[in-house]
Amino acid sequence: MTSNVSTMNEDSIADYLRQSPAFFERHAELLSTVQLSSGHGGRAVSLQERQAEMLRDKIKGLEQRIIEMVRNSSDNANTAHKIHRWSCALAKVQDPRQLPHTVSEGIQREFDVPQVAVRVWDVAGPYQNGIYTMGVSDDAKAFATSLTMPFCGPNLGFEPTSWLSNASEVQSLALLTLREGPNDSAAPAFGLLVLGSPDPLRFDATMGTEFLARIAEHASAALGRLRTHPGN
Repeated sequence: MTSNVSTMNEDSIADYLRQSPAFFERHAELLSTVQLSSGHGGRAVSLQERQAEMLRDKIKGLEQRIIEMVRNSSDNANTAHKIHRWSCALAKVQDPRQLPHTVSEGIQREFDVPQVAVRVWDVAGPYQNGIYTMGVSDDAKAFATSLTMPFCGPNLGFEPTSWLSNASEVQSLALLTLREGPNDSAAPAFGLLVLGSPDPLRFDATMGTEFLARIAEHASAALGRLRTHPGN
């Protein structure tokens, strides 16, 4: 009962102070005489000092958030520049047969990805015997179509991992579907990009995938040329 009364009294006092901002103007001496425990050690400080400490802590927290936002903004701008540079390289390729290599080599170089593999299917006749069309099962094709966003996570032994040159070294990977239109559409897949790393945290399941989706869309636009017969 005593605890409830105490709580009610404290609530009433707090409500009164909120509704009576002039109280501390009439009793300014309380600001310096009321003693509180410091948030930095056990010493007693005045109400004014305690409020100043709280403000400093809040400002410090905001400064850290601003620093992190600036860092993220810089990282995002750098990644966007790399995607632009890589896309320009794809646009310069004249022979479509060179596109799979240009796609994978560019990702390795620009984004420092240790291993990259490309597979495409349903390509036009002149391109059907390329190594980039081989070794893809119907299950892998169906799996690629089922992905409406890049998959990031540990190497669980998916078939596409075997397309990498040193699959046994891969601890984490990203799987990017190649399809016409937006990466998150329901359009059937015509290919898959596989990015592999020996670092188990490089492609973590909790990482953001926006830039990976953009990479998939640029690669899809470029590799879509393999689905058209030359001259058409």
